[in-house]
Formats: sequence, C-alpha cells, structure tokens
Amino acid sequence: MTSAAILNLNRNPFDDETEEFGSSKTTNYIHIRIQQRNGRKTLTTVQGLSTELDFHRILKAFKRGFHCNGTIVDDPELGKIIQLQGDHRKEISKFLITEGIVDKNIVKVHGF
Repeated sequence: MTSAAILNLNRNPFDDETEEFGSSKTTNYIHIRIQQRNGRKTLTTVQGLSTELDFHRILKAFKRGFHCNGTIVDDPELGKIIQLQGDHRKEISKFLITEGIVDKNIVKVHGF
C-alpha cells in the first residue's frame, strides 16, 4: 500500500462538499439533540424531518404526549427545526419510529 493511500492525499479535507462527504448523505438523517440552557433547563431539537410533513401536527402531538411547550424555528440553512422544552430525546425517537414517520436506522440521537 502506498503512503498516498494511507494518508489519503487524493482529496483535500478542507474542500467544500464533495461527493463522498456531500450534503445529500448528511441530510437523510433525523438529528435529535439536547442543548443546555441556564441551570437545569434543557432544550431538545429535532432537525432533518421531511418538508412534506405537517410540522404543526407533529409539534402538537409532542406537546400533548410529553407535557411540555415547544416551537418551530425556520432556519434558512437547516430548514424547519422543532424545539421542545426539556430532555425528550428518547421519547421523540420512539414516537417517530412507532408512528412510522421515519425508519429506525436514520434517527441519530446526540447529547450527553
């Protein structure tokens, strides 16, 4: 094996989106993250859902099922993001999978 193959010098890691690391592969995942607010307060975010879904109905189901408040944030780069108060990562992933909204293998749960 050559040293160029070992070091992977055939591509520049600082290039903008290449075919191997393009946005098409990363946007297929549903990312569920937690963000620490002040003190013990946390915020759970869900991004990567299909734009064909009704975000208001999903948010309403989240708020009723998890007994929390939430909102929809429209980001120009990331699209629509659902934000919920509290740590609901496991419940959200379970809800999305059991309701048939997404497949289990595309849900990525992030956090501590």
